[in-house]
Amino acid sequence: MGQGLSCRELQDNALFSAVRNGDLDMVETMVEAKPSVLEKTTGYGRNSPLHVASMYGQMEVLSMLLDRFKNPDILNRHKQTPLMLAAMHGKISCVKKLIQAGAFIIMFDSLNGRTCLHLAADNGHSDCLHALLSAAHTSPVADSWGFARFVNIRDESGSTPLHLAARQGWSDCVHMLLDNGALVSASTGGNGYPGSTPLHFAARGGSIDCIRELLAWGADRHQPDAFGRLPYTISLRHKHEACSALLNPSSAEPLVWPLPLRFIRDLNPEAKALIERALVEANKEWEKGILKETNCTPPSPLHSDAQADDSSSESADVELCCICFDQLRTIEIRQCGHLMCAHCILALCCHKKPHPITAFPTAPVCPFCRSKITELVVAKITNNDRELDISPSRPRRSRKSNFSEGSSSFKSLSAMGSFGKASVRSSGKIASECNGDNKQ
Repeated sequence: MGQGLSCRELQDNALFSAVRNGDLDMVETMVEAKPSVLEKTTGYGRNSPLHVASMYGQMEVLSMLLDRFKNPDILNRHKQTPLMLAAMHGKISCVKKLIQAGAFIIMFDSLNGRTCLHLAADNGHSDCLHALLSAAHTSPVADSWGFARFVNIRDESGSTPLHLAARQGWSDCVHMLLDNGALVSASTGGNGYPGSTPLHFAARGGSIDCIRELLAWGADRHQPDAFGRLPYTISLRHKHEACSALLNPSSAEPLVWPLPLRFIRDLNPEAKALIERALVEANKEWEKGILKETNCTPPSPLHSDAQADDSSSESADVELCCICFDQLRTIEIRQCGHLMCAHCILALCCHKKPHPITAFPTAPVCPFCRSKITELVVAKITNNDRELDISPSRPRRSRKSNFSEGSSSFKSLSAMGSFGKASVRSSGKIASECNGDNKQ
């Protein structure tokens, strides 16, 4: 015959069962009858009621417990805080509540030396990741550690949150981390020793979406790991054919998010989104060419053609970009006020890219008046006194791709033939703008 549970064990099971199920009345009754019940922990894991409420997302119970717990950073057997468990299980409301209660966002567990940022990235919870990154901007972490150090924090194996997100294939988390300053080529080796980069992790996992993101942010396809293996070699070993085609060092380089844009004082979020979309469209053509040569089919498309709309009817009565004559002039350059399309802004900043070590990138200049570009905003475009919707969330289909040759497409800026077409297609628009500038 088996042994029955004692009265104490039955009481403990009842408490954690009530916390797990969100039975607030039951928990309050047990706490009022015996306040010391809050000191109880589960069996092997030694999770407190605060851990259990955070893990299962029971907000009402969590709020009640936080009023009674003096320390929101209580540890379990593995030195994990309630915030870590909430981030691990994607309980965003609990994450925000714990941060509001003063939970410390830099705590390392004893399993792998990971923080709550690692756990959120490893499990693909982008909303929790965003909450933690936002908290790092306003908490004492920004002053004591520094935000950049927090984003690139390493676990015991040397992996950053970006490594873990790339390995698991969470492309939205990869993009968010890169956008917040994660090092795209961070090595797990550290201290100058070779190690694996996020691109190695993505190649092993076979996530083509993560590979696209990493390459667009400048990940080095030629960087070997501790065993001398390239991401291309790792991808081939795990039979990820489409990923291998993009990672092949002998293939053409993709277009990379340009460094000069980082020197613009105020890059408007909507303008940034338009430029990012232009970058994706440019790399889409690059990817199509590579996969066509290798007879590979990507597991997921960059854009759904069903979502794209033909903007030719709308653009018939509005001014097109005076450089490519293909896209709408969606970006306004401050302070000169000249207009360009997002594709040409991207090509402008990618032209003559400096080496990251031997040269320092400089701020881009306007191709019309040669003044420094200090700010980019979304231009207001009207068509017959009706303002057109050019929001980044609305995709447009281009009649032709002016990025078929990568960054070399900007050669049209130096070719007088391109500007010669302006007299025919834009009715002397460039001349009138330049004359206006001279008068000023």
